[in-house]
Amino acid sequence: MTSTHVAVVGGGPGGYAAAFLAADLGRTVALVDAEPNPGGVCVYRGCIPSKALLHVAKVLDEARHASAWGVEFGAPKIDLAKLREFKNSVVTRLTAGTGQLAKHRKVRYLQGLAEIIDPHTLRMKRLGGADEMLQAEHIILATGSVPAMPATLRLDDPRVMDSTAALDLPDIPGSLLVVGGGYIGLELGSVYAALGSAVTVVEMTDGLLPGVDRDLVDVLARRVTQQMRGVLLKTRVTKMQAQPPGIRVTFDGEGLPAERREQVFDRVLVAVGRRPNASVPGLDRTRVQVNERGFIVVDAQMRTAEPSIFAIGDVVGEPMLAHKASHEGRVAVEVIGGAKVAFEPRAIPAVVFTDPEIAWCGLTEAQAQREQRAVTVARFPWGASGRAITLDRVDGATKLILDPGSERILGVGLVGTGAGELIAEGVLAIEMGATATDLKLTIHPHPTLTETMMEAAEVFFGHATHVYRPKR
Repeated sequence: MTSTHVAVVGGGPGGYAAAFLAADLGRTVALVDAEPNPGGVCVYRGCIPSKALLHVAKVLDEARHASAWGVEFGAPKIDLAKLREFKNSVVTRLTAGTGQLAKHRKVRYLQGLAEIIDPHTLRMKRLGGADEMLQAEHIILATGSVPAMPATLRLDDPRVMDSTAALDLPDIPGSLLVVGGGYIGLELGSVYAALGSAVTVVEMTDGLLPGVDRDLVDVLARRVTQQMRGVLLKTRVTKMQAQPPGIRVTFDGEGLPAERREQVFDRVLVAVGRRPNASVPGLDRTRVQVNERGFIVVDAQMRTAEPSIFAIGDVVGEPMLAHKASHEGRVAVEVIGGAKVAFEPRAIPAVVFTDPEIAWCGLTEAQAQREQRAVTVARFPWGASGRAITLDRVDGATKLILDPGSERILGVGLVGTGAGELIAEGVLAIEMGATATDLKLTIHPHPTLTETMMEAAEVFFGHATHVYRPKR
């Protein structure tokens, strides 16, 4: 039996952020994960490898588009083994770095699986070593999430992939069906389309990226329909059969012609979301509660119903985002240290790393409509942005959701190349309680896409320099 102040179960962005802060604050810390180094799903099988591949996809797309600028490239030759090597090297570099940071902070990293014996005791099943008992004053559960695979879409065939398998790039299929028009399906579908696959996306709702403001999604949807072979909306997959030529898929959708209700694909990617990984062995030996959706129940301080156990990240609720988990982890550690803090953000940014990217934070226009909340929406089209024109990417827009009385910024939405790099300014504006005047008077460098934030604020007052749109 060994003892520690804080034991963190799960080494993803939330888990290792919590462990590192606890160590920085002078606590003894143990961090448990099955991987050889901290990183979690995000770094090993999610955010990071997918963004590495999306960068390659963007380069390929820009090379094809360069002919419009008078620059001709030959047809790309894709070395799949080398592409995998690049993606894996990115993962290795990052996880090696987190491993070194754990050592520098004297965080005891235990590669293995944890079982809860009681609210203060874990049994460690070490990978390649003997089991070990670990006693902790506090335990932080950061066990994340796993790809959802509905029973109707399960097929024991390697040609049916989840997001993890798709990131391994087994090959470049001639045809690929992506089940799910959310961010995971669109990002990975974009990668395979850029590499040369004929991609079809099927989505059961009436639009891509359900829940995201339609004016932002419409810009992406126009480009997606050009990049991919087909997009089937209001359509369900009712049956899949493994056959020698491929996976035969049966669809049920409004207005779908009879000849398209059955199609054969070389591969199928099921990307219908993720589910919380709350099945921690021994959790039932504690007072920790799990709700009907499978999430661990916590309060604003990330504490469960068991006073010594905290939980953070995907396992406690949506949005399932790495940066949310990291901040929750820091809150949990500060609470353990006696600070009077809570996780109460005004805005959590979300980014879809397609091309164009979509990013938003705070109140959305759709949410305001559902809540019957009076807001003013100020939009600035990127067609009026000098920087967007120099990039030949005017397919974008910046919009602000504002309180019409106080002029306070309540939400920000962006669509366009690099939107994910711009959204942080919107998050800061909301967190600081900034108004349209504050944003309008903040001098932005020219020519940049960041100017679109300033000019959207000017639109609110009816005197934007580069658009003529009087305030009503």
